[in-house]
Amino acid sequence: MLNLALPITLAFAAGISIVIQQALNANLRHALDSAPWSGFASYFVGVICMAVLAVALRDPVPSAAVASRIPWWAWSGGLFGAIFIGLAIYLIPILGAATFISVLIAGQMLTSVAFDHFGWLGLEQRTVDLPRLIGASLLIAGVILIRR
Repeated sequence: MLNLALPITLAFAAGISIVIQQALNANLRHALDSAPWSGFASYFVGVICMAVLAVALRDPVPSAAVASRIPWWAWSGGLFGAIFIGLAIYLIPILGAATFISVLIAGQMLTSVAFDHFGWLGLEQRTVDLPRLIGASLLIAGVILIRR
């Protein structure tokens, strides 16, 4: 468990950053009076940050040969990120941050359990067992309890 302390802490920090990001995006949506431009600004700043990170790490740009071997669907992560950002910008002012994030986590958990169980999109297969089902059920119960 000790060697998982850092990854778990970082995952926790990622969860915090999602709430902060969505609150900032909702505020920007209100200020700009535009969900699409708020999402664009979020992605634009994100692209700049990732470019700075790649340069700081001296990570070489992948070659065209490498890029051509990647399946078409592997490039679609940004699409799902845009769906997430767009829906969060729209829904957080309606649902509130806590309800939105709790429903989001429940959706992520149920989908993650299915992806692990079937090994979809190249994930290592991890069979659904009773503890995982109980955990997912408790998350759903939490969603019910936390909504306003």
